[in-house]
Amino acid sequence: MVQKIVRDVFFLGQKSEPATKQDFPVGQDLQDTLRANQDRCVGMAANMIGIRKRIIIVNIGFMNVVMYNPVIVHKDTSYQTEEGCLSLEGVRKTTRYQNIEVEYFDAAWKKQRKKYSGWTAQIIQHEIDHLEGIII
Repeated sequence: MVQKIVRDVFFLGQKSEPATKQDFPVGQDLQDTLRANQDRCVGMAANMIGIRKRIIIVNIGFMNVVMYNPVIVHKDTSYQTEEGCLSLEGVRKTTRYQNIEVEYFDAAWKKQRKKYSGWTAQIIQHEIDHLEGIII
């Protein structure tokens, strides 16, 4: 179901709780909501649709990937950039890393460990920041 985008900075500034298998419907809502906003958005965190669970969705070019309980386990090659957010007005400066490695559970609740770089890595870092209550 397409959900309304949360713009409440107080809510977005709170840390998210671990996701469980019972949170799979949140992943579907993220897919529906990202699809409805694909002209202006490439990733979302569950708190952006009002749910404080550690779930994100990221467009990796040819498909959208839902990650449950994602954790960056390695990062290298920092750089400065500016980012916008569907939940916020304008753009802000931030530090990102060119290469990251992420552990997460997929939709079958299988643990994954994958490496990402460039634009996809930047999106994942932005969405994981949301889970930590970090507002760029």
